Amino acid sequence: MIFVSNASGGVSYVSPEWCAFTGQSAAEAVEHGWFRCVHPDDYESAVSFLRRARDQQSEYSLRLRLRRVDGSYTWVVIGAVPSFGPPDRAFLGYLGSLTEISPSGSEPLTAYGTLAHFVPPPSHPATPPGSPLELVADHLLMAHGLIEQDGAKEMLPVLRHALSVAGMLLARDAPSADPASRFH
Repeated sequence: MIFVSNASGGVSYVSPEWCAFTGQSAAEAVEHGWFRCVHPDDYESAVSFLRRARDQQSEYSLRLRLRRVDGSYTWVVIGAVPSFGPPDRAFLGYLGSLTEISPSGSEPLTAYGTLAHFVPPPSHPATPPGSPLELVADHLLMAHGLIEQDGAKEMLPVLRHALSVAGMLLARDAPSADPASRFH
């Protein structure tokens, strides 16, 4: 599942997979409405962590529980990379993904976040594929994580530019009652 957020941290786009997964409409999820799907025990730490990530304009990974469409909670990893653009490499927001994870059973899961590093986990088999642009964004996020691990840092500027463009295109095409709110 792909999402785009703006510079203030509000979500401006969620993929249709979000709606199928949570039962929440895209209109309900925008800005900070998606937090209504976060498990109550994970809410405060998630809000605090995401505020810190936004303030530092840092890429991040965040593990927490989300409410599914059937009302049960499941563990997910949310991660995002920042987008920067003109003028003067201004912070535009994030392009990110959300993936359901399966607990291994060997250790209890807890909610936590990590700044300055995001490597998307493999897609969960129960999560249906998105639109072609969302699949491209998902693959770009995976490539970003691989480059971070492999050390091919020379590719990061080009990849980050591609991520920024993908985020802008997704946000531009997001259905919104207010056309002025379609920004990334």
